[in-house]
Amino acid sequence: MSYSNSSPYYTTNVKGNYLDIINYRSIPKLAEDIEYEILPQYQYRPDLLAYDLYDDAKLWWVFAVRNPNIIADPIFDMVPGIKIKLPKLETLKKYLGL
Repeated sequence: MSYSNSSPYYTTNVKGNYLDIINYRSIPKLAEDIEYEILPQYQYRPDLLAYDLYDDAKLWWVFAVRNPNIIADPIFDMVPGIKIKLPKLETLKKYLGL
């Protein structure tokens, strides 16, 4: 079983028919990252934000990986007014191989 490079499980080992403990890829903090305040239409919907920003809803997990001190739960911590840092699409292409 293999996962696409946009999947959070891309670098996680598979043992038999089961995934091992998740191994998130790092997304570096860069000066050109954008500070973004979550809008009401994205409450509990990181997939919609990922689609609108990156044209790929499967990149929802990037927000939690890039903002671990703010987003512990990638669904329920996505509430209006929270400010997070967003990597640019070019950064994701470089570090995730998109």
